Amino acid sequence: MAVARSSIRIAVNVALDGLAAALAVPVASWLADPAAPGLAPYWRIPAGAACLLLAGVPFRLSQQYWRFAAIGDLLTVAASAGIGAALFWLITLGAGVPFPNPAFPAIHALTLLLFLGAPRVLYRWGRWRPDPQQRAVEAASILLVGSIEDADLFLRALAQDRRPQDRRPAFRVEGLLVSSNRQTGRRIQGRAILGSLDDAATVLEQLRADDRLPGMLVVVTPELARLAEVVAQADRFGLIVRQAPRPTALADPDKPRPVELRPVAIEDLLNRPQVPLDRDGMARLIQGRRVIVTGAGGTIGSELARQVAAFGPGTLILLDNGEYALWQIDLELAETHPSVPRKALIADIRDEARIHAIFQEHRPELVFHAAALKHVPMVEANPLEGLATNAAGTRHVADAARAVGTLAMVLISTDKAVNPTSVMGASKRLAEMYCQALDIVAQSQQQGMRCITVRFGNVLGSTGSVVPLFQRQLARGGPLTVTHPDMQRYFMTVREAVGLVLQASVLGLSGAALPSGATGGIFVLDMGEPVKIVHLARQIIRLAGLQPDKDIEIRFTGLRPGEKLFEELFHGKEPPVPTGYAGLLMASPRTADPAIVARAIEEIGSACRGGQVKLALTLLGRLIPEFEHNADGTVGEVRA
Repeated sequence: MAVARSSIRIAVNVALDGLAAALAVPVASWLADPAAPGLAPYWRIPAGAACLLLAGVPFRLSQQYWRFAAIGDLLTVAASAGIGAALFWLITLGAGVPFPNPAFPAIHALTLLLFLGAPRVLYRWGRWRPDPQQRAVEAASILLVGSIEDADLFLRALAQDRRPQDRRPAFRVEGLLVSSNRQTGRRIQGRAILGSLDDAATVLEQLRADDRLPGMLVVVTPELARLAEVVAQADRFGLIVRQAPRPTALADPDKPRPVELRPVAIEDLLNRPQVPLDRDGMARLIQGRRVIVTGAGGTIGSELARQVAAFGPGTLILLDNGEYALWQIDLELAETHPSVPRKALIADIRDEARIHAIFQEHRPELVFHAAALKHVPMVEANPLEGLATNAAGTRHVADAARAVGTLAMVLISTDKAVNPTSVMGASKRLAEMYCQALDIVAQSQQQGMRCITVRFGNVLGSTGSVVPLFQRQLARGGPLTVTHPDMQRYFMTVREAVGLVLQASVLGLSGAALPSGATGGIFVLDMGEPVKIVHLARQIIRLAGLQPDKDIEIRFTGLRPGEKLFEELFHGKEPPVPTGYAGLLMASPRTADPAIVARAIEEIGSACRGGQVKLALTLLGRLIPEFEHNADGTVGEVRA
């Protein structure tokens, strides 16, 4: 049916274009020589139509959608008209018909352009032009924000996206706010450029004074650097902010799609610059190798599995103790990377015998160790489980990997390991120390498994993180709960964090361009500036089109056990060391002999098995003297 309709449309186009070309011959002849007698010879009229249709074949003139006619289509019409006029002139000369006016070919081409182009423009204008009075009532008023190129694509897509019941546009564009003030006063597709982003407050104030204030700001440029400022101005004037589809989704005029705006995600407000990554180095590291990802069902582990799978490992082994989470990532990779050999194994890293058996069977060449208990209050309530998983479990994985000759193990650590006030942070610091000690031995002997530790802060949207909690609370109508007005954390997106983890793996294994004295060093991701949690809560409320403290309450609940107000990426006495790679820094915290750390972990593991909480925490404090346990949730400041 669709093919039949398309064939009918093409046949109608051929007929209309042929008729226009036939009429163009006598009109052009009269314009060239008004005194010329008659139209003889009459065969020139069908010949003119045939020449035009033949000239239009390479340009697919007959396949054009008139209702979507744009500049590119009119250029096609012009090319067809010029070539058609030239063919007609050659045929007429060959037949011995004289031309009294030597300008006839040019006049004929211009006449063809008018007769072919005007109906297309009028058809589009007549079919799509809405009633201004009805449009003002029914269409949502918006202001576009972003680059003029992206605004142009959005306006073109908007012109093709009409309401099916009355074919009127869904939005009325009041104007544009663009990046540069040099473009102010100009127009794009009839819409005025009202000012730059620097003028946003002035422009919105003027629109409000003129009773033309839009109900919505539409950001047409992806990753707009000043998006947070736009959201702040929108909040000041009570406007909603929405994100337009990406330009690549709007750029195909042959496949018009509905313009669907989406809410601005909190990740969009981080405004973090894109960091160039060594993709070739990652491919050399991973391609064809046997790789194990522990904690593969978690937020970091699953993203590691996705990005590792994209580089074509020889075998990808997904290890997790949660059946459902493991099944989800295994199913996803089966759909997205079906050619990658894969195994999903249920195992607990606290089970030393099971971990050793798995590593003996699969003999991984690379290990990404993301399995851990990371939720501070949960580990405070279950300290022995946290120590058995984060400290003893890491040792089990590292020892099993060393025993089978693994090339490198990458430990995913946390900023909570710096000056820890929680059992979770202290257990991760102990895991860092063990991996540091093993790596120092491997480097000094220039053989054996390398241990690369990567430390970073919170990732947005991870399980147990504050953003999903706020979104759930917002969906219930509030309140949003924040522990303390001064609480702040580092944030980055999970995709960016994992990309930098892989970058650190390449750099750590090669040792290229590392700072001197980097033995035992820990890679630290450049997290940018910390974000106040209360500000994050307010942003999430604003992005939902609501007002903090008016529509949605923010309630302060007090610090929980193990928490501190400010997280740190470095100990106060150790300055960050640049690595020469964007997004990656190096820390050189205190190290210890691997035998001493191993013995301490063994003693802590024994206390865990015996249910001796006090003994386990005492042993932990001896090895990590900076551990000041905030067991009752009292406020602690950052220490120097």
